[in-house]
Amino acid sequence: MALKFAENYVKDKLATDFKYNLLFTSANMSGDASKFDIYPEDDGSIKSNLTDNEVVDLLYRKNKVPIWIDISVLESNRKNTILHLACAGRYSNNKEDYYYKNDGSAPFGVKSPTLPIGYKEGKKFRLKQCFF
Repeated sequence: MALKFAENYVKDKLATDFKYNLLFTSANMSGDASKFDIYPEDDGSIKSNLTDNEVVDLLYRKNKVPIWIDISVLESNRKNTILHLACAGRYSNNKEDYYYKNDGSAPFGVKSPTLPIGYKEGKKFRLKQCFF
């Protein structure tokens, strides 16, 4: 879904072999935080150039996943499209806790690629080389 969405914005040809960059955000402790698993040691850490299996190994813990995972196309080359995953610091196995459940993609929220400064609606742009 993220690849198809990004194609509306970018001129680049997006490869269908994916690599992932993962950003662990801090756990927002408002509300009933006791019902979530948190991993403070992950706060702010970044993992780059991961395979799909490596992402699953990092995000699937004790049968729980982050309650939201924002996904967007970051970069593309001839071999791979790099997807950026920004993840909540709170983990749950209760689908009612997941964001984006009304979109049918929970816990994933598909986001646009980072728009360039001066972006004009409807005009496609090239992805810049990003080093994460």
